[in-house]
Amino acid sequence: MALVLTEEQSMLRDSARGLISDKAPVSHLRHLRDTKDPTGFSKELWQSFAEMGFAGLLVPEEFGGSALGCVEAGVVMEEIGRALMPSPFLATSVVAASALTRGGNAAQKSEFLPKISNGSVLATLAIDEGAKHRPLQANLQAVRSGNGFKLSGAKALVVDGHVADLLIVAARTAGAAGEREGLTLFLVNPTAKGVTTERTIMVDSHNAARVEFANVEVNADGVLGEVDQGAALLEGVLDIGRGAVASEMVGLSEEVFGRTVEYLKQRKQFGKLIGEFEAIQFKLADMVTEISAAQMLVYHAAWLADKSNANGGGIRFTRESSMAKLYASEAAVRVANEAVQVFGGYGFIKDYPAEKFYRDVKLCTIGEGTSEIQRLVIARYILGK
Repeated sequence: MALVLTEEQSMLRDSARGLISDKAPVSHLRHLRDTKDPTGFSKELWQSFAEMGFAGLLVPEEFGGSALGCVEAGVVMEEIGRALMPSPFLATSVVAASALTRGGNAAQKSEFLPKISNGSVLATLAIDEGAKHRPLQANLQAVRSGNGFKLSGAKALVVDGHVADLLIVAARTAGAAGEREGLTLFLVNPTAKGVTTERTIMVDSHNAARVEFANVEVNADGVLGEVDQGAALLEGVLDIGRGAVASEMVGLSEEVFGRTVEYLKQRKQFGKLIGEFEAIQFKLADMVTEISAAQMLVYHAAWLADKSNANGGGIRFTRESSMAKLYASEAAVRVANEAVQVFGGYGFIKDYPAEKFYRDVKLCTIGEGTSEIQRLVIARYILGK
């Protein structure tokens, strides 16, 4: 396993960095927030993403994609993290595309994957129903009706749910909340009768929504994977999503670190650059060490994800993806916190980027499962439970 990027991956990184830095600097996020943009991201920029092939990175070539891997998707996520770029890339091009590729039948793949690749369809997972990320606690009911099912219940914090063209909904076709058996994934049109969507305003750059289902009819063709056996598919997809979020946190940490170093080279105190003080140098050493360690864990998890995909999803990498998510997000919090301390009073001013990075990273410790949940996942794997 290589822990450095190949020439092709480096070229991909440079292309993504060039587009994002030009079209979506941190001021782009500030504008969207200040104007209370109803979409929450730039549709024009998303179309540019698609035209450059980023939207279809994980989509097989036969469906118009690039057929690349999670390492490459992580490279793009790093650049998104650097700029705090609001984007449907994670929900649509990583998580939803992986769910359809791994669990979709021929008709489902043919219908949705080309549209994800060309940027015309936004898709997302609708899983959680409470304040915490607990997929197996899904209790939205799917009752058999005719040749399909009727869905009743609600989902919370559905990423990009207010703009999605396709919802991948985790519902219970058997068993009780908390049980692994009895979960089924459904493809639901958010404009279908009985679906109500309300946007949730988040404190960072991410968009979410609360989605309610009132006897929403879904025919048998809307089942993704096998009835009652959706947990395995869902877990594999969430593993990929955690790794992608970890990549975003690495990119954010690198950007925060770079801006902090530049500030230390310019700011003077007591007649000398503050970067010359030993206490500050210790902080820098800790920051760069944590970033490097996080990046190694992230690359390893992405490599395992690609190996799993090549094996038809038969290889589990839950522990590794949770380790990457745990360490990368916690490291990013520490790096962002140190940056705020170094910037002093400027670190709390909205006109400076430090507070924006800190705000974003704090919420990302929650996304795809809190640090406490990741610790539980890792511990249970160690104990064989």
